[in-house]
Amino acid sequence: MKRCLIAVLLAACLFAVPLTTLAQPEEPIIYVIKQGDTLWGLSDRFLKDPFYWPDLWARNPSVTNPHLIYPGQKLKIYPDRIEIEPAPATVAKGPQTAAPGTGAAAGKTFVVNGAEGFLAEKEPKAAGHIIVTNNDRELSGTDDVVYTDIGRASGAKTGEKYSIFQKMEAVSHPVKNYTVGYRIASLGTLQLVALKENNSKAIITRSFREVHPGSYLMPYRNRKREISLRSARKDFEGYIVSSRDGVITLGAGDIAYLDLGRKQGLEVGNFLYVVRDIKSAEMNYFKKKSGNLPRDVIGAVVIVDTGENTSTCLIVKSVEAIYRGDRVELKKF
Repeated sequence: MKRCLIAVLLAACLFAVPLTTLAQPEEPIIYVIKQGDTLWGLSDRFLKDPFYWPDLWARNPSVTNPHLIYPGQKLKIYPDRIEIEPAPATVAKGPQTAAPGTGAAAGKTFVVNGAEGFLAEKEPKAAGHIIVTNNDRELSGTDDVVYTDIGRASGAKTGEKYSIFQKMEAVSHPVKNYTVGYRIASLGTLQLVALKENNSKAIITRSFREVHPGSYLMPYRNRKREISLRSARKDFEGYIVSSRDGVITLGAGDIAYLDLGRKQGLEVGNFLYVVRDIKSAEMNYFKKKSGNLPRDVIGAVVIVDTGENTSTCLIVKSVEAIYRGDRVELKKF
């Protein structure tokens, strides 16, 4: 009996896993950046995915300029990601190494919820309108009852969903001075619950903003989705012409609209930089001899929707305030 008990205890010791081992956090590999390293090369070397670097840059606030990483900086390399430690002040003064701008590829995602709105390049054609709100409320929201001019005569059926939009102001190009389109705000969704020949009762199932009489209705499509980064097929140059809220100053997490679209070859998931020319009164004296200075990279955007000549983008990084009229570009090396 004692021999059996000893054998069981020995087996338990051999196969037991210490609780401290199970509780230990994942230990990263530490790599020190050397002269000549690039975000592209490091992503390829450690993650076998050279197109990971735009995502690496966008998610590391310590790297303000995607073209500048410094010898001596440390990387924490995990199986599924790379983290960059901030460069010490003594290191940041040393020589920098470049990170080429090559676009992005599938596999990294950003989530949008359908509240982004868009630029309508032509007068939008609505499927219907909200004509009355319950108790004549000026503003309505989720779970409120509204009435529409959509009825059985237009082929509608009980239970159908519609997206709610509001036509805002015409957008003038901040640099080229032409009308780009109309800013369309996404307000939410509604569902028809009772129909008559030329009108219907509906319930607002989701609201991003206040809904009021006169709001546009368009056939519903689920706009909540994950956007995978996609490598661009060509170079791009364009401008931020407006924003979801019509404000001038923007930052990370904001939605902006560009003067680039499908006609120019832009695709959902493309990754572009926000750049700004360096301007100085002293440059006027030296400009003839030295020419324009290199542009500053101040942010990055991911395209989440495209029109024919316009697009909607999510600002995924900003190292300083971004403004309407700032340039966006991608230069493939």
